Amino acid sequence: MTLLSEYYVPGLHIEDRSIKVPLDWTGHEPGHGFDGESISLFYRVVTAPEHVHDDLPLLVFLQGGPGGSGPRPLGPSSDGWIEEAIKHFRVVLPDQRGTGRSSRVDTHVIEGMDGDGKAGAAFLKRFLADSIVRDFEHLRRTEFGSARWVTLGQSYGGFLTLTYLSLFPQGVIASFTTGGIPHVPADATDVYRHTFPRMAAKTKQFYERYPIDIERAAAVADILQSRKVALPNGDPLTVERFQCLGSDFGMKPSFERVHWILDQAFLDGDGSASTSAELSDEFLSSVMDATSSRPLYWPLQEFIYANGELETPICWAAQRVRGEHPEFAGDIRPLNFTGEAMFPWMFEQERALRPFKPAMDVLMEDTHFGTIYDADQLARNEVPLQAAVYFDDMYVDSGLQLDTLSRVGRSHYWTTNEFEHDGVHGATVFRHLFNEALNRGDLAELF
Repeated sequence: MTLLSEYYVPGLHIEDRSIKVPLDWTGHEPGHGFDGESISLFYRVVTAPEHVHDDLPLLVFLQGGPGGSGPRPLGPSSDGWIEEAIKHFRVVLPDQRGTGRSSRVDTHVIEGMDGDGKAGAAFLKRFLADSIVRDFEHLRRTEFGSARWVTLGQSYGGFLTLTYLSLFPQGVIASFTTGGIPHVPADATDVYRHTFPRMAAKTKQFYERYPIDIERAAAVADILQSRKVALPNGDPLTVERFQCLGSDFGMKPSFERVHWILDQAFLDGDGSASTSAELSDEFLSSVMDATSSRPLYWPLQEFIYANGELETPICWAAQRVRGEHPEFAGDIRPLNFTGEAMFPWMFEQERALRPFKPAMDVLMEDTHFGTIYDADQLARNEVPLQAAVYFDDMYVDSGLQLDTLSRVGRSHYWTTNEFEHDGVHGATVFRHLFNEALNRGDLAELF
């Protein structure tokens, strides 16, 4: 372990640390030495200043994503769950491999690989849940004296939670998840068959709240279909990319964010919808920022559902399912927005994603992936699991979450429509889950 720095931000004591892990875990066991190529795993240890010298239990945060780095807290209340967690735990915030300060993967890395995509595809497969969880288990065994810890998984972090409970349940005392129980058995096509109807419903809700935006969105789409428009970074702004503004609709206050983007769309006159107007620079900049993402987020998006040997390749699942929903065509009015879905055009139109295209073409025909879920192990699971399931969750279908939980041992759930997918960022959700587990005796060996 290397201690890189130790410092305070207001209300938090922070240690920045880093260890080495193998790029390829094949043939290696977490907690033991390894050979071959290694990468860095960066993590932060966050503690309340008054508890720095106390012997506190550990809570490791499993970040959402895929391709998400750990939180960078501005203070205890900037992420409400942290404010609650540091009352009881020493909190570990890893940057998942390939993100943040953990041997970051971006276009510069992928551009240096063979042009046929095979090397890039093999490389990207090393950044999925089976490798991520092995990194964390290696961290636990080597840097924390093999002390068992509590996990908190947000969104994709809930997927990682079930991988952890499948592969290394002995390392976990208890688990919390928020908006992130995957369907087991995993099937990307099935996921998107639930996603597109939810997106149509979310778009309808958006237009009901802001009827003026029906005309605005239609006018923008008409402009984009009638002439070429470029974003500030040179990427073409197409109707398909404009529709991706809906990716935010599962968060709060996403409707307001999109409404205000559309409010400043038109350069001429008073900003009313007009197909003859130019689109404003401010609008184009806002759309570019809102529809850009972390380097690994879209390339890995559909492969988080790839568990072991697949019967058929994933083969652009979201695009195939979109073809079953003509209401999402760019010339349909009112215009429907799309959600968290990856499409082939992204790797042609977006310069940050173009270097990934050869690898994506290979991966989409691949059927050989690492095992991320063990249904038998989950059925006999003995680690207490407390899940927050958001009834109206746009990203992770609540019905599929509950179906999985019905087959996971010692699992409990709290279903609520009070929060959207990002509910964990306040203090209430974590406090509720913690108290539920505490009152049930699931944390008895800690408190």
